[in-house]
Amino acid sequence: MSIIIWAIILVLTILLEIATMQLVSIWFAVASLVALISAMFVEPLTQFVIFVLVSFVLLVFTRPLLKKVMVEKHQPTNYELDIGKVATVIETIDTLSQTGRVSLNGVDWTATSVDNSIIENGSQVVVEEVEGSKLLVKKL
Repeated sequence: MSIIIWAIILVLTILLEIATMQLVSIWFAVASLVALISAMFVEPLTQFVIFVLVSFVLLVFTRPLLKKVMVEKHQPTNYELDIGKVATVIETIDTLSQTGRVSLNGVDWTATSVDNSIIENGSQVVVEEVEGSKLLVKKL
C-alpha cells in the first residue's frame, strides 16, 4: 500500500515541477522516489523519515548551488523599454506650474523636466525615467 502512496506522491511532485519549472518540487520528487524504493524494505514510519531527510538534504545543499548556476532571465517591462526614446512635447513642460505632456509612440504622457527647465511645445525630448504614469524628460 505504501508503494502506491509514494508512487502517487512522485507523480504529483513531477507534475507540479513540470507546471512551475521553478525548482519548487523537484527535491520532493527525488525524495519520494527514494522513499518509494525504501518501501520495499522498511516500515512506513522509516519511509517517511527517509523522505523528510532526503528532502531536507537536497533543499539545503543543492538548491543554493543550482540557483548560483542558473541564469535569471530579465524581461524588460514596457516602461523600461521607453527609457532613452525620443518624444514630442505637445503641452509646454513647466515643472513649477505642474504642466506638461508629451507624445511617445502615439501615446500621451504627463511629463516633467529632469532639470526643472521649461520645454516649449513642439520640442523633442528624450525619456530619462518613468515614474508611474509620468515621464521625466530632458530636452534634446
